[in-house]
Amino acid sequence: MANVVVVGAQWGDEGKGKIVDWLSEQADVVVRFQGGHNAGHTLVIGNQTYKLSLLPSGVVRAGKLAVIGNGVVLDPHALVAEIERLRGQGVAVSRDNLRIADNATLILSVHRELDALRESGGGGTKIGTTKRGIGPAYEDKVGRRALRLMDLADLDALHGKVERLLSHHNALRRGFGLAEFEARAIFDELASVAPQVLPYMDAVWRLLDEERRAGKRILFEGAQGVLLDIDHGTYPFVTSSNTVAGQAATGSGLGPGAIGYVLGIAKAYTTRVGEGPFPTELHDEIGEGIGTRGREFGTVTGRKRRCGWFDAVLVRQTVRTSGIDGIALTKLDILDGLDPIRVCTGYRLDGETVDFLPAAQDAQARAEPVYEEIEGWEGSTAGARSWAELPAQAIKYVRRVEELIGAPVALLSTSPERDDTILMHNPFEG
Repeated sequence: MANVVVVGAQWGDEGKGKIVDWLSEQADVVVRFQGGHNAGHTLVIGNQTYKLSLLPSGVVRAGKLAVIGNGVVLDPHALVAEIERLRGQGVAVSRDNLRIADNATLILSVHRELDALRESGGGGTKIGTTKRGIGPAYEDKVGRRALRLMDLADLDALHGKVERLLSHHNALRRGFGLAEFEARAIFDELASVAPQVLPYMDAVWRLLDEERRAGKRILFEGAQGVLLDIDHGTYPFVTSSNTVAGQAATGSGLGPGAIGYVLGIAKAYTTRVGEGPFPTELHDEIGEGIGTRGREFGTVTGRKRRCGWFDAVLVRQTVRTSGIDGIALTKLDILDGLDPIRVCTGYRLDGETVDFLPAAQDAQARAEPVYEEIEGWEGSTAGARSWAELPAQAIKYVRRVEELIGAPVALLSTSPERDDTILMHNPFEG
């Protein structure tokens, strides 16, 4: 039996929540391995809707162990608020079903303020961040001045660590012409929340190794999408962590040999939130229609998503950089009634046709899509649970997507309902 990594194969918002929930029913452990509370998952279970930003999706299912790995940056106050929201919906959250890596980096108020200052400032490049402090927290982690969850267990030693952190941040604040942060305020911010988060702390690398050796099924849940990866995404319009499947090992403490199957999630079209290149973006009534029918608004921010045709070039690229074994194709039903449907198969760039998106920012901005037109279909795919319920032309569309991206479609989602899923291959079976 394979341990499974789920990653977004586009720019995020691909419908990972439903697929992860569908898989978590078979898993024993569900692990978040990167990102923070800037990425949202919406789960629909029966008549109950859960909106998660930080907690692994498995936390809403009884008998599952949810784990937040060391690759995640953790806002302790956001964590407490999310736990309380779930408890208000009848979900029990305790050490029995939630563990957090002791070496996870903390997001503080200094990070949130710095993020907002940069994003709303007049100079530089606007990235389109959620202003939740994710990037600045990762900067401190790499700069070796971050505070980690384990630091909350020794408040006597915390004073010196806060002073060290603020020697950097107050220099930045002086540059912005702002008042400096008081060390006591940061200390009090952390001391007040420590008793609420420390009960979940654990040496996650050891815990996961024990679970793996015991034969437990582990599901690694990625946030955002591979095209937002700090190395392999559309830099600088990316997130501040690695979102590729390889990060599941680094961000949890398990070796790469523990990963058996990589499932990429992709919409049957393309969306993006925030700034940055988007070769197949539609600025017409078709794009507006896709956005309206697909309810394309961000789970965390509520921001309207940009919409466009399926970009096979980009998904083919993420299949390779993330080692994707199979794709879960979502929201096929949003294309019902569109004819023709267009799929991007390459780009025109400086008089040539290329089959990948170059890494250079200026080249990405100039890339023009080369389209292949595919006949649309009559009738509805919404709610289909078998191939027999799909129009023949919809099946042809899926098969053509498989050919263009170089990976099979393992699951096909036809509505937000978890049971409206066509299974071709179970990732947990390797």
